[in-house]
Amino acid sequence: MCCVLNPTGSGMVAVMRITFVLFWLVVALLPVSVFAAEEPDVIDIGSRRELFVDTFLIESLDGAQRRLHHPVARNVVTVNDAPWEGAGSGYHSVIHDGDVYRMYYRGSALGVEAGKLKLGAQVYCYAESRDGKTWTKPHLGLFSHGGSKQNNIILTGLGCHNFAPFLDANPACRPDERFKALGGSAKEGGLFAFKSTDGIHWSLLQKEPVITVGAFDSQNLAFWDSAAQKYRAYFRTFTKGVTTAKQWTPDGYRAIRTAVSADFLSWGDEADLTYEDSPAEHLYTNQIGPYYRAPHILIGLPTRYVEHGWSESMRALPELQHREERADAHLRYGTALTEGLLMASRDGVHFDRWNEAFLRPGPQRPDTWNYGHQFIAWHAVETKSDLPGAANEISLYASEGAWTGHSNAMRRYTLRLDGFVSINAPWKGGELLTRPLKFDGRKLAINVSTSAVGSVRIEIQDPDGTPVPGFALNDCPELFGDSVDRTVLWEGGPDVSQLAGRAVRLRFVLKDADLYSFQMTE
Repeated sequence: MCCVLNPTGSGMVAVMRITFVLFWLVVALLPVSVFAAEEPDVIDIGSRRELFVDTFLIESLDGAQRRLHHPVARNVVTVNDAPWEGAGSGYHSVIHDGDVYRMYYRGSALGVEAGKLKLGAQVYCYAESRDGKTWTKPHLGLFSHGGSKQNNIILTGLGCHNFAPFLDANPACRPDERFKALGGSAKEGGLFAFKSTDGIHWSLLQKEPVITVGAFDSQNLAFWDSAAQKYRAYFRTFTKGVTTAKQWTPDGYRAIRTAVSADFLSWGDEADLTYEDSPAEHLYTNQIGPYYRAPHILIGLPTRYVEHGWSESMRALPELQHREERADAHLRYGTALTEGLLMASRDGVHFDRWNEAFLRPGPQRPDTWNYGHQFIAWHAVETKSDLPGAANEISLYASEGAWTGHSNAMRRYTLRLDGFVSINAPWKGGELLTRPLKFDGRKLAINVSTSAVGSVRIEIQDPDGTPVPGFALNDCPELFGDSVDRTVLWEGGPDVSQLAGRAVRLRFVLKDADLYSFQMTE
């Protein structure tokens, strides 16, 4: 006992040592939350442009909502009425290549005539434009049709059912493979890989198909995914289908399957697409690709295919006689309807899909509300606005009139830059709070539209919700107007560089306004 009471004795030293060890053993067994709150996940957005086509960055919405926007109909850009084109023309792809817009599409004698399905040779055709609005079909002199080479045909034979070209963004791409494409059908053995230097003269990368198991009777496509640093392919499949090495037996819904590749020839990691809160539906095409202003986000514009059968509503739709003729050949040609959807993904497999239509059939008029209507061309491209002095806009192209007669057409539609989905608040106001994020850059730029009485203000917070001094809501004057690139100001100016690399939240307070995107810039 005396040893314990003696502060200078060896017994006291031993007790202190034992006490120290026991203390840290207890500490080690306690949960971390006893000492500090768990840090939330922080999303590093760098200097990327961020859209609201998905909910990835959204922590909460109060009085505001995500709003789906719809393309505005413009001019008919092409009429496919040449003998090698016809009412079965389809599967369009559009590429913006420098100062040239390139359009690729199938020409075919497919169609319905006198109540019977008309089949014929399929070729792939080419059109081009300098502005994305007015298009021409050059006489290329590459292939003969009807005894003449005065046509715009770029490909015949293998792959011509669904040839889908793209401009390869892979930095390691060889010059003679600047353009690539997939094309082919199950009857031909699968999907084949093509290459081109100029987008007009094409050849096979190898004789054998590169993807062999699938349905493929749709527009099957691939592209370089710069975010994942690999090629991605998306192709037709069927849910509940039975796969073997040599065949595909459909039994379910028309669906989409994906695969990845390092070299565009060897494909693997196949997976069926999954969707957030969406029903099983027939998706005819997929039209997936990196959104060019935010390539880490993949946006798809698939075609929804709906079988309705005959009803009084069906008979009230345009051109009943043509509808009955198509139904005589096959019921779906007369009573199925198609329209465009919108979906987005950050991993290439799981998509946020809007169940409401993105591109509806629209006002009833000739060549609409039928099977084959509103198939959106692959790739959205940027074009100048028809309004002098207004910002550029997105042009989309969609099919009109199909399967009856001797031609169909493509109509141009426009959308605001980044204008697929917005955070919308009414006159009474609403708020968006982001998840914790960190960024690079000096200024915050937003794509926004308000009314004359509407406004947007932005607060930068710490992850716990505390306003950062100098960037509180009261430090941000009301911002109003309609701009795709508006710099946000606080009382101290626009510079946010002191917060770069630090975990923060963004709080957007809106009134009668739409917020489409934001980006930290230099």
